[in-house]
Amino acid sequence: MTHALAAIFEGVAGQLEFREFPIPKPLGAEILVRVVGCTLCGSDRHSFEGRRTVPVPTVLGHEIVGTIVSRGETAPTVDLAGHALEVGNRVVWAIVAQCGECFFCLRGLPQKCLNAIKYGHEALRPGRELLGGLADYCVLVPGTSIVRLPSELPLAVACPASCATATVAAAIEAAGDLRGGTVGIFGAGMLGLTACAMARCLQAAEVVCIEPQADRRKRALDFGATRVAAPEEFAEVMELAKIRHGFDAVLELSGSQSSFGVAWPAIRIGGRLILVGSVFPSAPVELLLEQVVRRQIMIQGVHNYAPRHLVTAVEFLSAEHGNFPFAELVSEWLPLRGVGEAFAKSGDPGAIRIGVLPNG
Repeated sequence: MTHALAAIFEGVAGQLEFREFPIPKPLGAEILVRVVGCTLCGSDRHSFEGRRTVPVPTVLGHEIVGTIVSRGETAPTVDLAGHALEVGNRVVWAIVAQCGECFFCLRGLPQKCLNAIKYGHEALRPGRELLGGLADYCVLVPGTSIVRLPSELPLAVACPASCATATVAAAIEAAGDLRGGTVGIFGAGMLGLTACAMARCLQAAEVVCIEPQADRRKRALDFGATRVAAPEEFAEVMELAKIRHGFDAVLELSGSQSSFGVAWPAIRIGGRLILVGSVFPSAPVELLLEQVVRRQIMIQGVHNYAPRHLVTAVEFLSAEHGNFPFAELVSEWLPLRGVGEAFAKSGDPGAIRIGVLPNG
């Protein structure tokens, strides 16, 4: 095999073109991986449908598991956790490859690196065409944070680690110590379900998941939510749970503008609001600064994550995937040539994730 097949998004909503590229030989610190599987994130679908701007032409897909095929002469020999990296290892890697030297890298925000390479978001360049998950192969460039996967971790569980799981790890860290605390989680997609499970594993006493869709609310209970509610039932559930002073932390993971209006009054004095889901333009919301001051509320946005959160994600999934039905969240796998159908299926509200198997 000398060429790799890739699904190319040219910027026309709903259209992909298949092309073949020579399989590159990794140079220097590069690593070549064969893509084992890629799950379709909501942001992939938004790009594909034209609701989100991405550099084009590009290979979409960033929730990826790959197998190391070959390495450059100075490629890293250990992963972020200190485990040896060898040909044949299954790995995941951070969405953003960072330079480590720019303004933001030096200030603890490598996910905002000024010289970043972002997998699934890069325009095609000669020799750097294969930088997304919807292709047979992917090149891991210098500065990529890599984590080796345990052999027993199922593919369906491992694929979202480099996006949804690591992002939730960053959000949970921002929420502070949850032991014995109360947590409100808005949204029961992949992010919200993962957050429910992670919060419970960190010994939160009450995890209330707010979600408009009944099927997703039911599923949240399987992922550790102690109570679930539709937005209109929220006040009643708060009363039943005896959360009289408000939540210690609220994680807004749905991206719904209306969620802010429901969440904001429900945060206790001294509590935290962690905003994650609002990654696309929306109308402004009203925020009374006097309330922020008097209630001493901390508001933090979380976008992507730092390398340590990817390690946390893999460790969490390795330890807990048997206790929660993560493997069931990928409802179907399709071949790379069927990626158009995969995107169509991913638009079903009942589908948390649809997977693509580039190599069959």
